[in-house]
Amino acid sequence: MSLEKINVAIIGSGPAGLTAGIYAARAGLEPVIFAGPSLGGQLMLSTMVENYPGFEKGIMGPELMQNMIKQAQNVGTEIKHESIDKVDLSSRPFKLSVGEKNYEADVVIIATGAVPKKIGLKSEAKLLGKGVSNCATCDGAFFKDKEVAVIGGGSVAFEDAIYLTHHAKKVYLVHRREEFRAEKVLVEKARKSEKIEFVLNYTLKEILGEEKVAGIELQRTKDEGDVKKLDVEGVFIAIGYDPKTDIFKGKIELDEKGYIVPKKKTMTSVEGVFVAGDAEDFMYRQAITAAGDGCRAAMDAEMWLLEK
Repeated sequence: MSLEKINVAIIGSGPAGLTAGIYAARAGLEPVIFAGPSLGGQLMLSTMVENYPGFEKGIMGPELMQNMIKQAQNVGTEIKHESIDKVDLSSRPFKLSVGEKNYEADVVIIATGAVPKKIGLKSEAKLLGKGVSNCATCDGAFFKDKEVAVIGGGSVAFEDAIYLTHHAKKVYLVHRREEFRAEKVLVEKARKSEKIEFVLNYTLKEILGEEKVAGIELQRTKDEGDVKKLDVEGVFIAIGYDPKTDIFKGKIELDEKGYIVPKKKTMTSVEGVFVAGDAEDFMYRQAITAAGDGCRAAMDAEMWLLEK
């Protein structure tokens, strides 16, 4: 079994992890990023990004992430195409494992992110980025004066539906029950909107279209024979997110949903372990906020190491 010693280990390679790598490398901390199964994170699956500063005409998600990857490498960040599958944070140096490979790190920055919950339809995966979206604030502007559907009944779904009224001609909010988990104030605001129509006691059965979304089929929850079609051009899946923090359960403090709880700035409940991005941020979930978190975590790590 091999053992490699690392100064700063960064777990995750989205905007948070790569920005942490850039700042840590420029501080002379010789960071190593463990990229996991998808180098570049969720933005590698997106299309045009119009809300990341510095690109007046927008930039394709994969291109933005490739730029970040090259920048991180150019300033001295090492990127390993490996997935950490086991951690021991009980004492320093922290122990990380990739199968039979073992690493020891003085500092760990967790930037594993979160993934949108999926309904599980083949058409959902096929049309992702072609009318199917998990992020209204990212993609809403592409549906100006069009009809769209939001699937979900929690606060995220209502926030998405309300946001989409600024762009779309009509927003259908589809939920499997008549009761909502969303905050009452959001429900009341949505009910007052002339652009939002509630479609209750229905689930998403199928997303129609080959090259782009051409409508959806809904199935009534109490009568499987009752199928309704909506002629929408956009479908926003808003049933929540799952933070990718399973390997940290019992090792650092997580909240009831599995998100990492920061204690002192970006430091977690374990000294020397920091968090950045969507593994902690359940509210904003933007590339720019994740990048900012990566900057903060790297700077916090640098100061902590200097104090030690």
